[in-house]
Amino acid sequence: MANPAKRSARLARKTSETDIRVEINLDGTGKYDVETGVGFFDHMLEQLSRHSLIDMKVRAAGDLHIDDHHTVEDTGIALGQAIAKALGERKGITRYASIDLAMDETLTRAALDVSGRPYLVWQVQFSRPKIGSFDTELVREFFQALAQNAGITLHVTNHYGDNNHHIAETCFKAVARALRAAIETDPRQKGVVPSTKGTLTV
Repeated sequence: MANPAKRSARLARKTSETDIRVEINLDGTGKYDVETGVGFFDHMLEQLSRHSLIDMKVRAAGDLHIDDHHTVEDTGIALGQAIAKALGERKGITRYASIDLAMDETLTRAALDVSGRPYLVWQVQFSRPKIGSFDTELVREFFQALAQNAGITLHVTNHYGDNNHHIAETCFKAVARALRAAIETDPRQKGVVPSTKGTLTV
């Protein structure tokens, strides 16, 4: 269910592997209420909400007795689909944004186009396979699912960094800040799709 006036949406996604429910408000203040059963992932989703100013409520129950993969990926799918619904026809949005985001010794860039054409370019390497018990490869899996289902072209590049927690966190924060800027309403093109094609829908 989408509410275009408020740019908000609710979405439920249930499979044999996961049961996920999300609620978002693109014009929020960064309030979050996140429970996925994966502690580090919860922390990253909280960063995504807080720095994008997208209000998020996420409830995910997954087959964590196997591993975290399905829960992380399917949460990305659900959030991406909710963002696409909340954006609707994408009229009046800024569309493009990029940011270099620093955190201590780490610097990461996120650039995106809310284009309706999903694509991920991922230039991020981790020096360890895990952050605590969390598989570092799942950071990419989340953003792949998010970009694919939100209809966003997303480029993420880690320029440098030593601490794997910092590298992951800057990815989430940089994407959040770029997404915040790209979905902001441009007062000079209110109600107009920012494309010569006239459409940006997936």
